[in-house]
Amino acid sequence: MTTDQIILFALFITVFGLLLWGRFRYDLVAFAALMVGVILGVVPVDKAFAGFGHPATIIVALVLVVSAGLVRSGAVFLITRTLVDASRGLGAHIALMGGIGAVLSAFMNNVAALALLMPVDIQTARKAGRSVGLTLMPLSFATILGGMATLIGTPPNIIIASIRQETLGEPFHMFDFAPVGGLAAIAGLAFVALIGWRLIPNRGEQTESSETLAEYIAELTIPAESPHIGTRVAELDEVAEKSDVAIIGLIRDGKRRYGRAANAILQEGDALVLEASPEALDEFRAALNLDFSDARRQELLTAAGDGLEVIEVVVPESARINGRTAQGLGLAWRQNTILMGISRQGRRITQQVRKTEVQPGDILLLLCPRDRGADVTEWLGCLPLAQRGLNVTANDKAWLAIGLFAAAVLAASIGLIYLPIALGLVVIAYVLTKIIPITEIYNQIEWPVVVLLGSMIPLGSALESSGGTELIANALVQLTDGLPAWAILTVLMVVTMTLSDVLNNTATAIVAAPVGIQMARTLEVSPDPFLMTVAVAASAAFLTPIGHKNNTLVLGPGGYRFGDYWRMGLPLEILIVAVSVPAILVFWPL
Repeated sequence: MTTDQIILFALFITVFGLLLWGRFRYDLVAFAALMVGVILGVVPVDKAFAGFGHPATIIVALVLVVSAGLVRSGAVFLITRTLVDASRGLGAHIALMGGIGAVLSAFMNNVAALALLMPVDIQTARKAGRSVGLTLMPLSFATILGGMATLIGTPPNIIIASIRQETLGEPFHMFDFAPVGGLAAIAGLAFVALIGWRLIPNRGEQTESSETLAEYIAELTIPAESPHIGTRVAELDEVAEKSDVAIIGLIRDGKRRYGRAANAILQEGDALVLEASPEALDEFRAALNLDFSDARRQELLTAAGDGLEVIEVVVPESARINGRTAQGLGLAWRQNTILMGISRQGRRITQQVRKTEVQPGDILLLLCPRDRGADVTEWLGCLPLAQRGLNVTANDKAWLAIGLFAAAVLAASIGLIYLPIALGLVVIAYVLTKIIPITEIYNQIEWPVVVLLGSMIPLGSALESSGGTELIANALVQLTDGLPAWAILTVLMVVTMTLSDVLNNTATAIVAAPVGIQMARTLEVSPDPFLMTVAVAASAAFLTPIGHKNNTLVLGPGGYRFGDYWRMGLPLEILIVAVSVPAILVFWPL
């Protein structure tokens, strides 16, 4: 191996190791690797930022904005309001929700599709009196499967199409993935709806609920001659934080004051409404020399008082609060919102809640000003677990949004216009027709994914130009020497699937696609079946909650554990291999 190859292999091994460790976010890891590659001379300076202008990066960003426009127009809920019914049987519900999720994720970002349908699924499960854990994992898997069917359904397909254009002069088109990816998706959905959901451990209702807070709500009164008389309620927050207590309201003369009453001046006989464990409550009482209330006003001792509401949100990787604490983020003073509970993989965290570092997949129970739940959720970068009201619900906007998007897809599919241009025109049209405000466009783009793509693409190009991908490809060809074509494709698919199960699927596609092309060149056959193999395998991440963002998102709400995913995921991956490889050889022959 050459020096450049050794350096690049070391960089990729380090990147994969850090991604697997998960201590640092993937965009930081990728960008740091790019900078090191430039400093060490393996990535040319003039190509260092070429990935940020790469068509794959642009398409991913535009798809996210278009997805947001479809949501805001009410287009998606035209479907769910009509079709979803809590009275259906479990299997029928999973089949219906999975079908809707798969179709949506074929034409919009699959993370966005899950984010839209997850509150609907949770609400339906609660109405039907069943555990959401039985339906959320099937929904996640369905949205991942649906993304395999089209070019814009998932980032790996976009990347592979772009790599094909750079290598062979022509990209894959919008529906080139449908014969194989669509067939795999249909087979996968049938398995999930008929058999797969039965393999999920049923532990009952696992999600955190505001109803469980009653035992943690208490009341302490301000005694006569207290040194705190005349001070504002907010001035007690520092002591409350140290004692792990949240001040959530004030009762005066038997009446609950509006909201949290943070600026109210304390008087003798006032009662502070607190959320705390018994131990923390006693510590806070002793620290401020407060009294227990003589009269129990249970009807007033609720978290959601006048001017306040309790909301539940789930934390994605891109959330502002991910990896931080509510106290460190300044949630209380920035948004006048209190973190009241965290549910992590079905386990409630009750001690030092506001000092606990939040992780992806956590469910947060928040107490915020009434009618500001949507704003607080958006500021945090989280996803709501209750069905949201829509900013725009007029049917004329919904059909306009669908029509503009459909026209762009059709124009790009028949080669009338370049796909990134078509999507860019849709975004402009959405802004001009006020489907999505111009002020929200940049908020809809998942910038960590953009940075990941922009950083990994130059590194992948450097690995290919240095001959590194050729080394990997030759090793795989030697490993499969003498085997039939279906066995070679199966080995490539299994290797790519394994990487995607533990790493980011975007990074997996960037590395595996050039390897597939080089394998085809070595064997002197068409590269298309190898690229299709990588496309299916990079998206088929079903064994772990870290292989795909959708699996991470349902981890907390479904009350799943790390080892629950493989129970349904392993047979699903085996089925996808069994269906996809023959389909590839039929539709994309060697």
